[in-house]
Amino acid sequence: MQKDSFYITTTLPYVNADPHIGFALEVVHADIIARWHRLMGRDVFFNTGTDEHGIKILRKAQELGVDPQAYVDDYAARFKHLMAMEVLNIDFSNFIRTTDSKHKEAAQEFWRRCQKNGDIYKKNYKVKYCVGCELEKTDSELENGHCPLHPNLEIEIIEEENYFFKLSNYQKRLLSLYAERSDFVLPEPQFVEVKKFVERGLQDFSISRLKEKMPWGVFVPGDDAHVMYVWFDALVNYISAIGWPDDMGRFEKWWPVTQLAGKDQVRQQVVMWQAMLFSAGILPSRQVIIHGFITSGGQKMSKSLGNVVNPLEVVEKYGTDPLRYFLARHMHPFDDSDFSEGVFKEAYNANLANGLGNVTARIMRLAEDNLSTPIEHPAPKGFLGEYMKAIESFELNRAMDVVWSEIKKLDERITREEPFKLIKSNPEAGRVLIAELVMGLYQIGRMLNPFMPETSQKIKETILQNKKPETLFPRKD
Repeated sequence: MQKDSFYITTTLPYVNADPHIGFALEVVHADIIARWHRLMGRDVFFNTGTDEHGIKILRKAQELGVDPQAYVDDYAARFKHLMAMEVLNIDFSNFIRTTDSKHKEAAQEFWRRCQKNGDIYKKNYKVKYCVGCELEKTDSELENGHCPLHPNLEIEIIEEENYFFKLSNYQKRLLSLYAERSDFVLPEPQFVEVKKFVERGLQDFSISRLKEKMPWGVFVPGDDAHVMYVWFDALVNYISAIGWPDDMGRFEKWWPVTQLAGKDQVRQQVVMWQAMLFSAGILPSRQVIIHGFITSGGQKMSKSLGNVVNPLEVVEKYGTDPLRYFLARHMHPFDDSDFSEGVFKEAYNANLANGLGNVTARIMRLAEDNLSTPIEHPAPKGFLGEYMKAIESFELNRAMDVVWSEIKKLDERITREEPFKLIKSNPEAGRVLIAELVMGLYQIGRMLNPFMPETSQKIKETILQNKKPETLFPRKD
């Protein structure tokens, strides 16, 4: 990474269902990291978008009786709406769709380069396949004959002639990469597991499907009877989004990338994709950050179980920044975390309405009543070391704990030093204390910038105006 540039991407969600809280977690975390790097003065490129090919998409469109392109157009618009300022307030640089012509051309060129390197060949094969994962499965990966991530779906048998990628060629190079880059994958337990997976030996994987059986995809260059396997096509978005292969100056400015992905995509992102990059003559990713699932009552959310949380509904009821706050502070950055509206509402009332909102109101009421002019903007003192270290290690929950520790300190100082009494007995000392409280609030506003940008701006504006703001977070009963 160049000192002044930073490239981050989410995975691309499949558009076979409405956006859910799990993807909201990933895109909000990516947005927080992107905003942090901008705050540090770096030029940032933040990529997200939608994955629109594959058998799941085709079957869903057929089920609804619509053209696949019309189907993905509708769902891509829904995902893009999720990013809007009034919903999740995601400040992305690029929204890529794998049906974009430029992306398809890049995927075909990527194929040609891997083929030229001798890593693509054709063979007949028979395999067990999970349509939910869009991945081949071995018997050891199945539980009672089903994929543990999609237990409601039957495992399918695919038997045909396909193109294959020689993943087996890259065991040594992958292990060397992992040895050289101790922080290549976070968290460490995921990295340990992926190393063990690669050490056991790698199997070549299928990278095409017969067009007559699965026509919805990118055509294999030089063989229109086949379309690319969805993972081979979709992963190329990380480089096509920044100009590869047509604009290499732009590509080289941004590459390599920091990737965020769910724990069900470790193999694809850390093994398959890195080997594909080696094959095409491209440097590996900079880092891969793996997050856990959002669960409900300890169960993975799924439409079939009826426990999916719609982030649009949460925002409509509570607001954008409260959801961003909860996803950052109360959802673990690496492990599974449970989500329920009861816990969400409790955190909202305790930490936003009674916490941040109340402290802001108390301090700014004191300032409005007792300071004749707004305090001058305090010169930036930098950020607390613990806060910075937490963000840069992707421990966003710990960074937010630091912020709330500072909020608690301000609240306790008001209670302990009683500025509302001091201003009467010693006006000069009272004004100094109030000014110090306002400066402390300003610093909290700065620290909230990547996490809760709207709230951060409101706090700064109320300090500039020297006015008590309207209630930041109305209590929810």
